[in-house]
Amino acid sequence: MKSKGIVYLVGAGPGDAGLLTMRGAELLASADVVIYDALINADLLRLASKSAEIIYGGKRAKLHAIPQEELNQLLVRKAAEGKRVVRLKGGDPYVFGRGGEEAEQLINAKIDFEVVPGISSSVAALNYAGIPVTHRDHCSSFTVLTGHEDPEKDATSINWPHLAKDPGTKVVLMGVKKIREIAEKLISHGAAPKTPVAMVRWGTTGRQKTIEGTLATIADIVDETKFTAPAITVIGDVVKLRKKLN
Repeated sequence: MKSKGIVYLVGAGPGDAGLLTMRGAELLASADVVIYDALINADLLRLASKSAEIIYGGKRAKLHAIPQEELNQLLVRKAAEGKRVVRLKGGDPYVFGRGGEEAEQLINAKIDFEVVPGISSSVAALNYAGIPVTHRDHCSSFTVLTGHEDPEKDATSINWPHLAKDPGTKVVLMGVKKIREIAEKLISHGAAPKTPVAMVRWGTTGRQKTIEGTLATIADIVDETKFTAPAITVIGDVVKLRKKLN
């Protein structure tokens, strides 16, 4: 009788291989199949068995190695063959990682699965850049939002007027190409143009680079420095602490 397969949606963390959880490492070592994302640290693949099938399923901007729907079906198919499948995802599977969509597909196909949380770049990349996402002297909340909503949606799901007036830290994932639009929206809805902004590229890795500016200047700085993705943006007074804490 063929053994029943299972899929593990594993968060690989933000880039530093040392930030993978012990549970994630354990599952990689026992996997029959590993399907990994574009932004994971390739060193993590060394934790997999030499007999494991390694499949690249990465997505960068419009370059998708495997379209999401096909990737969902691949997870189902491999598990249906009785395989232990690790879906290795950058950051945390459920923080703008489309892990929820994959989990839904597995439930619909009656495939067992487990979600293994990962450290999100929305916090870790800022830590490594010397920026605390919250601080008692500066803010008591933070909001994480995507800079790349589903292009097929008719309208945005982000409440820009509310966000602009919220005193908490704003962390934007996948927003490099739209930073000018994002900054202009926040300013137009009441955010102060002098609000500090930092952008961290390749956070937690040896390639990490950070630029700083304000809502009024950050888009020009991005253009001048040719700053590119992958990067996250942090908006708020906590950016002022970087000179002291970095």
